[in-house]
Amino acid sequence: MVDNRAGAARITEADVAILGLGLMGRSIAAAHLRAGRSLTVWNRTPGRAGDLITQGARVAPSAAAAVTASQGPVIVCLTDHEAVRSVLGPLGRTLAGRTVVNLTSSTSGQARELAAWTAGHGAAYLDGAVIAVPRSMGGPDAVLLHSGDEKAFQQHLPVLRDLGTCVHIGSDPGLAALHDAALLTLMWGVLNSFLHGAALVGTAQVPAADFAVLANRWISSLTEFVTAYAEQIDTRAPVAKDASLDTHAAAMDHLLQESETAGVDVSLPRLFRTTLDQALADGRGGDSYAALIDQFRPRPRR
Repeated sequence: MVDNRAGAARITEADVAILGLGLMGRSIAAAHLRAGRSLTVWNRTPGRAGDLITQGARVAPSAAAAVTASQGPVIVCLTDHEAVRSVLGPLGRTLAGRTVVNLTSSTSGQARELAAWTAGHGAAYLDGAVIAVPRSMGGPDAVLLHSGDEKAFQQHLPVLRDLGTCVHIGSDPGLAALHDAALLTLMWGVLNSFLHGAALVGTAQVPAADFAVLANRWISSLTEFVTAYAEQIDTRAPVAKDASLDTHAAAMDHLLQESETAGVDVSLPRLFRTTLDQALADGRGGDSYAALIDQFRPRPRR
């Protein structure tokens, strides 16, 4: 893993081509302009460049023109994988000798497929997952995970770091997309749980803002569980040091009863409780919550 917080000096003479000027694409372009980069931008729908032009960006008439007009990485930020293939497909050998940095959301399989395709046309490939909202792009809170060609990552790191903290997580091009999906699972799990909790206390006229104060404190403390359970997962030693699955099951039953009594939807707490069933049936009630990793791992194919 390579972090950008120390190392290569910034360079301001590097050109960048940006294909795609949606909300995130424009934020990416603006961050590069603030860093003093010379940009060539292109978008499938004309007229999206807006104030980027007044800040110094050059608008190319085509994706091919944008690529050939710049010397640095070709940053792609489009709607989806199909859009990326439709835009890059006609470019072919125009990409030879260049580095494609794909910041479009995709699956790990799509990232690997695109990496193979670009390699076949003589280009290096870096897949990227943007762990940030557009308004934070270029600031310290923006994190970008990259996977793929590490040599290309090191070469273009001075440009990539304009966007935030850039981390290379492996040579497998699919790793960035895979981590992105895993982090989204975490985000939705936390947000859905907060919404359920807010609905529950809301039945007693407790404002969501008041509940949020306690929720944020609890979420912060959960990082200790995550760290401890990660070690137990990696060492395959799910020893209950805080609470056993039996204890969790009892608490979940209380949550189900409370939700049912209050008339709050029980699908989420029921999912929590159902996840424990097989582990309890297997006699693992004394194990740590980390033991439930086996409920989520891929099943052997028959």
